[in-house]
Amino acid sequence: MRDAYHEELDSIGEDLVEMARLVGSAIGRATTAMLDADLKLAETVIAADEKVDDLQHDLEARAIALLARQQPVATDLRIVVTSLRMSADLERSGDLAQHVAKLARLRFPESPVPLDLHATLLEMGQLAQRLMAKSAEVIITKDVDLALQLEQDDDEMDLLHRTLFQHLMDDRWKHGIETAVDVTLLGRYYERFADHAVSVAKRVVYLVTGEHADEIQQLETPVEGA
Repeated sequence: MRDAYHEELDSIGEDLVEMARLVGSAIGRATTAMLDADLKLAETVIAADEKVDDLQHDLEARAIALLARQQPVATDLRIVVTSLRMSADLERSGDLAQHVAKLARLRFPESPVPLDLHATLLEMGQLAQRLMAKSAEVIITKDVDLALQLEQDDDEMDLLHRTLFQHLMDDRWKHGIETAVDVTLLGRYYERFADHAVSVAKRVVYLVTGEHADEIQQLETPVEGA
C-alpha cells in the first residue's frame, strides 16, 4: 500500500512537469501565431488548452483522494497541498496562452501588434517560455537555488512590460485605441504568465524547505550597515 501511495505522489509530480511543458510550449506557439497572424497555429493553441485542463482536473481528483485515503502528514502533506496549488497556477498559465491565441484569431488576417512592437512582444513570449521551462526543471530537481533565481529573472519581464507602456503613453503613438487595448492586454497576459511561473517555483521552495521563498530571501539579503 505504501509503495502504491508513493507511486501516486510521484505520478502527481510527473503530471505537474507535463503541464508546465505544455503551457510553456503553448505560450511560445501563441506568440508566433500572434506576431505572424497564423490562424491555424492559433487554433491549435486554443484547442490544446483542453489537455491542460484535463490534466489539472485529474491531478486535483487524485490529490484529494490521497488526502482522504492516506491522511498524509509532514512532508507528504506539503507535497499534496502544494501540488494542488501548482496545478492551479499552471492551469491559469495555459489560459493566458490561450488568451494570446484568441486575440490572434480575433484580429486575423492582421496581427494585433504593430510592427514597431514586434521585437518587444517576441522577447516577452520567449522569456515567458524560458521561465516556465525553468519552473519545470525546478519541479523535477527540487533545486531551491534555481527556484529562487526565477524571481530575479521575472524582473526582466517587468521591465519589458514597462517598455510597452512607455510606447502606449508616447504622444507619437499612431496605432489607434483598439491596438492600444490589444497591446495592453497582451502585456498583462505575459506578465501574469511569468508571475505564475515564479509562483510555481516558490511553491517548490516551500515543498522542500517548509519555509516560504520570501522568508528565505529576506534572511539572505544583507542588512545595510551590518
